[in-house]
Amino acid sequence: MADVLAVVQQPKRFGDILIEKKLISQDELGVALVEQRKTGRKLGEVLEYMGFITQEALRDAVGESVGYASISLSNIIPDDQAVSLVQETFARLNKIMPVVYNSETRILKIATANPDDLMALDRLRRHIASKDVTIESYVASEKEILSTIDHYYGYELSIDGILKELETGEVNIQLLTQTDEYAHPVVRLVGSFLTDAVKRGASDIHFEPEEFYIRMRYRIDGVLRQIRLLHRSFWPAVLVRLKIIADMNISETRLPQDGHITLTVAGRRIDFRAAMQPTLHGENVVLRILDREKGIVPLEKLGLQPDVLREIQYMMAKPIGIFLVTGPTGSGKTTTLYSILNQINSNDINIMTLEDPVEYPMQLIRQTNINEDIGLSFSTGIRSLMRQDPDVILVGEIRDEDTAKMAVRAAMTGHQVYATLHANSVFGAVPRLLDIGVEKSILSGNIIGIIAQRLIRRLCVDCRTVYLPNPLENNLIGLAEGSKHPLYRACGCAKCDFTGYKGRTSVVEVLRFDADLDEMILTGASGKRFVEVAKSKGFQSMADMGFRLVKDGTTSLEELSRVIDLTEFV
Repeated sequence: MADVLAVVQQPKRFGDILIEKKLISQDELGVALVEQRKTGRKLGEVLEYMGFITQEALRDAVGESVGYASISLSNIIPDDQAVSLVQETFARLNKIMPVVYNSETRILKIATANPDDLMALDRLRRHIASKDVTIESYVASEKEILSTIDHYYGYELSIDGILKELETGEVNIQLLTQTDEYAHPVVRLVGSFLTDAVKRGASDIHFEPEEFYIRMRYRIDGVLRQIRLLHRSFWPAVLVRLKIIADMNISETRLPQDGHITLTVAGRRIDFRAAMQPTLHGENVVLRILDREKGIVPLEKLGLQPDVLREIQYMMAKPIGIFLVTGPTGSGKTTTLYSILNQINSNDINIMTLEDPVEYPMQLIRQTNINEDIGLSFSTGIRSLMRQDPDVILVGEIRDEDTAKMAVRAAMTGHQVYATLHANSVFGAVPRLLDIGVEKSILSGNIIGIIAQRLIRRLCVDCRTVYLPNPLENNLIGLAEGSKHPLYRACGCAKCDFTGYKGRTSVVEVLRFDADLDEMILTGASGKRFVEVAKSKGFQSMADMGFRLVKDGTTSLEELSRVIDLTEFV
């Protein structure tokens, strides 16, 4: 009986736990175990490497099995605030590596080899001399922690400190001959710039050479902000470092180049898409920040109005036809499409995409990069995908007649097709397709619906100021004459970096097609008549949706007019 109890009380194997949680299948576990025996790597690492489980899901599973989440310290860029809180001798003695410190939430994330050592955590709280700091522990190997401590401690990590080090020449010459490249201040400077941009929530980093200096700008909430001016003498070394980590040719200075960077920043994996362009005063570099955690957002968390979300869900439920998303560059089209695909993604359907380029890898979805140089265009790619037995096809962009006709043909043959198209509104999408060369008879009956969207900045809730609108503003947003409905305008505080805005939300107009609208395409009805019929069915324009956000204090009238043309309402 005791033997039976011993067997029953045996801890479950990690692979069995993952199967029970339906994170992997028995076949996937078998393949991973074979690979594990060949390579000697940990099972979790193999499963993630082979694409059977995401890093986030793996960490959650490990955390549940041992009580804590794990963290990989490879290719990590440290948070200088976190490192400054913990002295090197203390970190080395207690085998603790500070990773990220959030000054707003006062949360310090650390990697530790023994998260159950409560005495060590108690010593850490006394060491940082602050009772209101919350410590979150993540599991990492002792060897990895000590290696990371060696890698990052003893060097200046703040941007100002590194610049002073470069300006004054206070650099230990011996460090430049060591194999640890992080010893060089330029390496730390570039890493600090990338970390700073991610922490500020930037979507792009611009390095712009002028005649006597280098201008650094971040695009935050869709608006470029100048962050720093660097002396021209820093640029050659910074440019070489950027080219090295982006895998570009450092000797090529006359032609544009593209590259890719993958790093662990602020405790999570971040991808950077690098583009170098020769200009009058030197090579201009722009880094697009691709943060998977922000790029793939659940549909319900996109900030859509309930009625808009309901319309989109109705459109997603239609299994055959083409679903169009329109808007200018930077309007959030890719985020919306990824959210939709993530919603419908499952083992039951085959989703295939053509993108230029693939921005966020997604499990189960077959994603293909367009490469015009070798003849792989959107139109030829759709022809190829049709032979891959797809249920759902995503076309990154409809640019020409061939792509448009192939996308509509795919919809006609029983597929659900998602695509983006450059048009200013939902009513501009159909004329655009007709201008490209798609016939009315083919288009009619095959459009599921069209979304047009923009991104507008949210007012900072900590500093926005209330005011009563004047008669013109009342009339503009549809309030009764003399209405005392309060509106809000931007002010500016430390929490929003004195811009008055923090974060963005989408303004979306949705047109779901039915038999009446299909008939209007076929008969070539005028644009005015098309709008009238759509509004009779409850359609609301982007301006109408924006006015709703102004009324509830989400954004300001000034911000709405910056993004959407309101002149027709004046």
